Amino acid sequence: MSWETWNFAFSVTVPNLLMMLLGVFLRYRRLMDDRFIDGTSKLVFNLALPCLLFFSIATNHPHILANLPLVMYGALGTVATFLMLEIAALWLVKEPRERGVFVQGGFRANTAIVGLAYAMTAYGDEGVALGSLYLTVTVILFNVLSVITLTRSLQGGPDKKISRLSLLRGIVTNPLIIGLVCGLAYAQTGLGIPQVIVQTGSYISGLSLPLALLCTGASLDLRAMFRSSNVAALSSAAKLFVVPVLMTMGGWLCGFEGAALGIIFLFSATPTASGSYVMTRAMGGNATLAANIIAITTVGSFFTTALGIYFLRSWGAI
Repeated sequence: MSWETWNFAFSVTVPNLLMMLLGVFLRYRRLMDDRFIDGTSKLVFNLALPCLLFFSIATNHPHILANLPLVMYGALGTVATFLMLEIAALWLVKEPRERGVFVQGGFRANTAIVGLAYAMTAYGDEGVALGSLYLTVTVILFNVLSVITLTRSLQGGPDKKISRLSLLRGIVTNPLIIGLVCGLAYAQTGLGIPQVIVQTGSYISGLSLPLALLCTGASLDLRAMFRSSNVAALSSAAKLFVVPVLMTMGGWLCGFEGAALGIIFLFSATPTASGSYVMTRAMGGNATLAANIIAITTVGSFFTTALGIYFLRSWGAI
């Protein structure tokens, strides 16, 4: 079981690492510059990622009511970890403009891509079905809460008055949230999508992950990753250890077991979403810090995911 577990984590995590390393190499060879990264990040944020989220949900026809307890737990757990990190940021992060990046890096998981891949590998069709339901609600919350925390911190922190209208506008006009809501609404109609549209959507969706990872890698400041500033390390520790432990323990206490508990652990143990870098850069935040958090959690999640699966399976929990 030990080798199968490590091989499983390796097959899902390492391709992401290699794509980011390619981004580092392309930046070094001057094949990617800041202008290219800015333009590509906007393309991913405004078109490719929303398209990916729309088609991943619209074509799966998820029925939320059939698995309402799992969906509700995912939503409540996401909000709880977000609030916990918001409070922790006030004490741990001195620079107000970096607090939103810290919070987003700690709670925003890569469920739409890595999480669903984990679920498929571990539980097959059952994992995909449960995972689609889980990510439908949690990814919407990830994006809504990320807009909130980044807007708060970039306006100077919670001690400054925030325009509710501008906050609401940021949420309603967020392309990722629009893609998710439209996908969920269309899925509930039960209507099919013409094959030509699905094929075109798959082309556009296919741009999202590789371009996001390349831009993330090209934006990495390897020398700054482990400098005196500990914000990236603290946020990564929360993402790799604190959040997965709390979410999984809470799920177990609530009576979840088997594939449902496995989905809770696998989705919470995924690295910080690549979309967090895209959103941070698009909103004018510290994109280098966001990229460093993604890099650290992508490397670290390889080990924490494998160890978590090994222990949970040994205890018969999943």
